[in-house]
Amino acid sequence: MTDKRSHPENKISPDRFIEVAVSLPVFSTYTYSVPDALQDAVACGKRVLVPFGRRKITGYVLGPARNNDIPGIKHIIEILDEIPLFPTAMIPFFKWLADYYIHPLGEVIKEALPGGINLNEQISIRMLPESGNSYSRELLPAPEKEILSALETASCTLPELGRKLNREIPSSLICKMEKNGLICRKRELKQPVCRQKTERFIQLAEKAPKSTQQPDAKLSAPKLKILDALAECKEISTPGLKEIVPTANAHLRKLEADGYIKVVQKPVYRDPFGESVAPDYPPALTPEQEQVVSQVITHLGTGFNAFLLAGVTGSGKTEVYMHIAAQAIHQNLTVLVLVPEIALVSEIERRFRARFGECVAVLHSGLSTGERFDQWLRISNRECPIVIGARSAIFAPLADIGLIIIDEEHDTSYKQESRFRYNARDMAIVRARQEGAVALLGSATPSVQAVFNARHGKFCELSLTKRVFAQEMPPIHVVDLREHKGFRGIRRFITMDLQKAIKDTLDRNEQVLLFLNRRGFASFPVCGNCGEPLKCRNCDITLTLHQKDNAYKCHLCGWSLPATAVCGNCGSASIKRLGMGTEKIETVIQGLFPEARVARMDRDTTARKGTLVKLLKSLRNREIDILIGTQMVAKGHDFPHITLVGIICADLSLSFPDFRAGELTFQVLAQVAGRAGRGSQPGQVLLQTYNPDHFSIIAATRHDFMAFYNQEIAFRKAFGYPPFARMIQLKISGRDMKKTARQAREIGAMCDRLKKDHPDFAQHIHVLGPIEAPITKKANRFRWQLLLKSPSAECLHRFARTLIFDNGLNISGGPVTVAVDVDPFFMM
Repeated sequence: MTDKRSHPENKISPDRFIEVAVSLPVFSTYTYSVPDALQDAVACGKRVLVPFGRRKITGYVLGPARNNDIPGIKHIIEILDEIPLFPTAMIPFFKWLADYYIHPLGEVIKEALPGGINLNEQISIRMLPESGNSYSRELLPAPEKEILSALETASCTLPELGRKLNREIPSSLICKMEKNGLICRKRELKQPVCRQKTERFIQLAEKAPKSTQQPDAKLSAPKLKILDALAECKEISTPGLKEIVPTANAHLRKLEADGYIKVVQKPVYRDPFGESVAPDYPPALTPEQEQVVSQVITHLGTGFNAFLLAGVTGSGKTEVYMHIAAQAIHQNLTVLVLVPEIALVSEIERRFRARFGECVAVLHSGLSTGERFDQWLRISNRECPIVIGARSAIFAPLADIGLIIIDEEHDTSYKQESRFRYNARDMAIVRARQEGAVALLGSATPSVQAVFNARHGKFCELSLTKRVFAQEMPPIHVVDLREHKGFRGIRRFITMDLQKAIKDTLDRNEQVLLFLNRRGFASFPVCGNCGEPLKCRNCDITLTLHQKDNAYKCHLCGWSLPATAVCGNCGSASIKRLGMGTEKIETVIQGLFPEARVARMDRDTTARKGTLVKLLKSLRNREIDILIGTQMVAKGHDFPHITLVGIICADLSLSFPDFRAGELTFQVLAQVAGRAGRGSQPGQVLLQTYNPDHFSIIAATRHDFMAFYNQEIAFRKAFGYPPFARMIQLKISGRDMKKTARQAREIGAMCDRLKKDHPDFAQHIHVLGPIEAPITKKANRFRWQLLLKSPSAECLHRFARTLIFDNGLNISGGPVTVAVDVDPFFMM
């Protein structure tokens, strides 16, 4: 099934020298020569195996070398792909990302490609037989004895050895032990874990009877049935043949030996979709939708244009997307649709497949490695003009892009917080500009940044002010939780107002959604004897009780304790389980409404593949009466039978040490409130809060985004926060508390010297910190942070580059690392 087209636009003009980015944390690209035997096969976008120092690693071909006047240029060893994995047009995009986010180019490309395909060399460490002598081992220092004990069962790499011993192992210690004859190191190629899947297909051979009406006397009835099926279909896969003849496998070998059939191996795609969907047809658009569609499609194929579509919840933004996508496909352009969460991918993918059929591909981290690899190949082979996915889909190898849709553009899930820290929403704008495509950002609660850009002419502003079937926006009734402080237990939060509203809704045979943005059962377990909270041993946060798993868990690193654990400070077994999460709400609601069918939607209940789709299907089929969930339930889902939304506590995100806390609160409240009343029955929202006078909550209760925006933008301007400034955060972490603090202070001193030595830096750069992070310890690493802020993006990046590259900061690993986060979202 792999397309053998050579992608001529990726071909490199005959040249012995190529530019290669290697999959290592290095910022340079490298020049390699191409042996004569590989000249015809080399192309931009292919992977090559190259020597790098004493190692062999994967590299990515970027084009002809810019500089081949270098002594000792090495040959590439092998070309690893038949076709390019990405088009040449994506190379400037990758280079822009590496430059803007100050991240190694090879690591950017590695992050973009499906995982598990690279061929790299690794060093494995094994114990030598003579080092097993127990007498001589007793004389060794303790660290060396620990290493030998860890290597007794099997050899492993240095990082694996560090994980086994839960500490970093110095390379110098490994070298010493090797020199003393205790261990040895061996270089070996690590094979890729992902390859294209193949399947056996059965074909008729020339000897097969022309018709089963004159059967061969030696053939049994099942064999004749197999040949009959093949005569009709020409070729059938073995699973497909088994559906026709259940005992087919027992007969294939004999039929092949007798020359009746041929068995061939063919590549096939793994199917990530599951069940099929019934086709649908475009409905008539409302006048508002029609106006938006006509305005956007006039710009398709005319170069870069960016639109911000602000549409109230239920206004039919997805239908607008599909109408514009259909026009792009009609013009032979491709379409990329980004959604913030995997939970939403399945929803929007079903709607696009129903409209456009099997020309839709999906890309997200919820796919298996093989499924993701196959989807990548389908896109690269130009079999799918529409790609839908979460943030990593921004790297889809599409050619001729005409439209990039960023749904729920305000959502913070577009920001990746580990390894390569990018923002897919911002990258989508850049890719659209480079491809000459239309970028369409949609949201019911646009980000402050997007509205600011629209007001300053960077985006064209569009709006949908009415719901599709003219339903009214649900009224929001505020319940002041300060008036319920006298109640004990859960009645402080499941108030009588909320209980009555739930009962009335169930009596009308309608559905209820209860929202609390905190999972687990008890979020603050504390010792009843000494008052010490139960904390994670690896992180500076309290554990959360998960009653179903009978364990206390850390939501940062995953460390857990059994639910029978005692206080680590005084040994008391009297643990008070304070705080609450969705699991506790579920238990309480089941007790209050025993006849109701209750389900929970959070990361705990949707972790297994397929569970989310199953839950959403049950909700659509009205097999659930009350749904309890975290912010997963607030994002873009259409629940037509939900008429009551209960917000248990609206204040949780207001307390975050983040200048965006008000924006995040407004957005999540407006989004979850918008789940009510989207069907034929009117909806209502009960919003419970301790801060009824906060401007974010007042604006959310009135469905008044502009009132929120006007107050929020004034606050941002007064304090010099985005969009009036740009920021880069340096995240310093290490296992040694003192070394980490010392490194953080040294970086702060470097910043002071840079500002002192450069007048433009002194004038435009503000340095906040270094200070300890709000979560001072995470996964056994102590954390500090330093914030660089400037109204000039160019000056800020120049300052950061000077700081990093001219001072040799370690951003690739080691005892103390410095992570660079450009345009940070999370300050914890």
